[in-house]
Amino acid sequence: MNVGVLSAKELAAERRLIEASQRDRNRFGQLYERYFDRVYAFAITRTRDRTAAEDVTAETFRRALQNLCHFQWRGVPFSAWLLRIAANAASDLLRQEARHTPLDSLPKDQRQVIFMRFVDRRRNREIAQAMGRSEGAVKALQFRALQNLRAWVEEA
Repeated sequence: MNVGVLSAKELAAERRLIEASQRDRNRFGQLYERYFDRVYAFAITRTRDRTAAEDVTAETFRRALQNLCHFQWRGVPFSAWLLRIAANAASDLLRQEARHTPLDSLPKDQRQVIFMRFVDRRRNREIAQAMGRSEGAVKALQFRALQNLRAWVEEA
């Protein structure tokens, strides 16, 4: 399958496969085979860890199968829907893992900046707007949080 833009013919074939999978869940394996590599590659870029990427990929296809009946064809490649699910699964996993780190010992504002910057992958401008702070304040919070985390790692 072409990794770039899908032709009208490819989109039509993809739509038929999705609709067949919606009628018969056993056909979902074809979607899994077709998109596994793309979802896994995306998960690796988000998690930077092979085991975590495998978990995100498995969770992505579990959620996709569970929610396939709700998928509505809009002429957009199915991979866009899968990658949105994968992004959410990766964020969920990273949040869950972060709960088991020293982030709990950080002040609330520092912890919030770290989550928004590195888990949600937001830019400083977006974080500043969300927190009602200046970009400079966000940078300072991030700097102090990273100093605190670095000190924790050096102690461990």
